[in-house]
Amino acid sequence: MGSASNFPEANTTVRALIADPAVGEMLELLAGESSLDRPLRHPRIQKSGLVLVGHSRGIVRHRVQVLGETEISFLESLDPVTRRQRCDFLFSLDLSLVVVTRGVSPLAELLDAARATGTPFAIMEPRSSRAIALIHAVLDRLLAPSETRHGVLIDVHGLGALLLGPSGIGKSECALFLVERGHRLVADDQVILSRTPNGEVIGRPPPLLRHHLELRGIGIVNIRDLFGATAVREDKVVHLVVELCPWDPDEEFDRLGLDDLRHELLGLSLPMLRIPVQPGRNMAVILEVAARNQLLKRAGRDGAREFVRALHARLGITPDD
Repeated sequence: MGSASNFPEANTTVRALIADPAVGEMLELLAGESSLDRPLRHPRIQKSGLVLVGHSRGIVRHRVQVLGETEISFLESLDPVTRRQRCDFLFSLDLSLVVVTRGVSPLAELLDAARATGTPFAIMEPRSSRAIALIHAVLDRLLAPSETRHGVLIDVHGLGALLLGPSGIGKSECALFLVERGHRLVADDQVILSRTPNGEVIGRPPPLLRHHLELRGIGIVNIRDLFGATAVREDKVVHLVVELCPWDPDEEFDRLGLDDLRHELLGLSLPMLRIPVQPGRNMAVILEVAARNQLLKRAGRDGAREFVRALHARLGITPDD
């Protein structure tokens, strides 16, 4: 199983961070409007207190720099000339973004230095601890390793099922059948997958395709408009990968449920099923059963293996036979 360190360094921008509602609603940009495309390359903020005493070693330009109550109080304790020198030194480091917490009016020297260097400079309403938590949560998402897959992601009984398979195999139709039965569409055709710091893969649709489903012969339909808000969701953790395969009588498919197939997504190994598609098969019911069975396995109940153990016991076969 891989780790996030196996992926190239991720990048996002100040613009993307402040455009996220979770941060943007709490933040007011005061300077640096022309520099919002400066990169952010680390999901954790950096407290800039040491810089204010002239020590810049260890400062990472492309992290969000936060000035809290302690740092502002320290600046206020300095004489005007020294205060301006320290503020000018901080903003001379070509930082991506500096944030002052608690929504306080910034010191004039900070604002002047930000404007002089074109550095994005903002205030956030919450106290430092909450502001930092918000920034971390958004940057975790923006900087997560990601890729886009052709497929369908649907929430079935609370389990995220990623449907893969060749074009025309019926992935979108399966999703429609499941929505009709009360399940929720996440993404159709293109699924953006991101790996989270806690070792999960989350899927979401591209913004333009959000809530939409393509049906051959009908066209593109809006599932939310047709079935209501409860028929869609914005994202979902992927728990199970299902490959829909063309029916081939000469190909062997798992008939007992003992094959532990796995599929790798973003360095994580996820359980996988290969299900043949044939006219007349009720794929919605089959996928519901697959989801329910996977939920039982996650709870420690494996019906196939319990059956085989019971059969072996009846026949007097020991595991080593």
